[in-house]
Amino acid sequence: MRIFMTGGKGFVGTLLTRALCAQGHQVTVLTRSVRGDEETPEGVSLLQGDPTLPGPWQEQMAGHEVIINLAGESVFKRWTREAKKRILDSRVETTRNLVEALSPDASGTTLASTSAVGYYGFHGDEALDEDSPPGDGFLASVCRQWEAGAMAAQSKGARVVICRFGLILGERGGALQKMVPLFKKGLAGPLGSGKQWVSWIHQQDLAGIYLLLLENPELSGPVNCTAPHPVTNKEMTQVLAEVLNRPAVMPAMPAFAVRSLMGESSSLYLKGQKVLPRRLTEAGFSFQFPELKGALSGLDL
Repeated sequence: MRIFMTGGKGFVGTLLTRALCAQGHQVTVLTRSVRGDEETPEGVSLLQGDPTLPGPWQEQMAGHEVIINLAGESVFKRWTREAKKRILDSRVETTRNLVEALSPDASGTTLASTSAVGYYGFHGDEALDEDSPPGDGFLASVCRQWEAGAMAAQSKGARVVICRFGLILGERGGALQKMVPLFKKGLAGPLGSGKQWVSWIHQQDLAGIYLLLLENPELSGPVNCTAPHPVTNKEMTQVLAEVLNRPAVMPAMPAFAVRSLMGESSSLYLKGQKVLPRRLTEAGFSFQFPELKGALSGLDL
């Protein structure tokens, strides 16, 4: 298949591009800048353009059977007014431009657009699946608008899949890139109560989910991209320390300290969601890493 991808140079985009090309797919990566001497893997081509703005790149999207939308500014920062606007606009504007670029008859085209488990808001110990309602708060609002923009592609006949990401565990990016150095220095511990749930996914399983989506055209709508066994923040701290062979002796960072440091975005660290991948399970997806310890042990940390 010919696949068009936004956010293809990021952590997840690089991972997916590698997995897709290994299966013989051709991937066009939309990027804001293309260096003349830039090398790309076999099967990958680069197209210059800003996905948040209309432009000639939209015409080049024609002929691609699949559009994978990964673009979006990181939410793991202090949420100033300006940061909130960038977080929202980078997602909503990109998605709107992708949908506008689709032909009036986009039947046979798949739009796989990213979202996050933050869609559900914070529900304590309640187990959540794809039928659970959206939550409240900034991140849930961003996800609702992001998903609504993608679902508009259905009016043109496209199949739309909403990939709601959990915390992605990978070797060359994501949360572990910031966590592991602290653990190796013995400086890490739980956050707040440590009872908040973490819904996670191993990088190889995430790539496998996208391959499943390409092979199963009947699968559409929201899909929770999370492992079947979420853990608490305290459990994740203990397992990561064990895998790294480091003591987990630091006391928990008090919630007030996290709030003082991160402001409103502290909710990402102090609250969580217990999200289950019901639709993947029903589709017969086989997780290579369903348990956290095996997932972390399978990474080169």
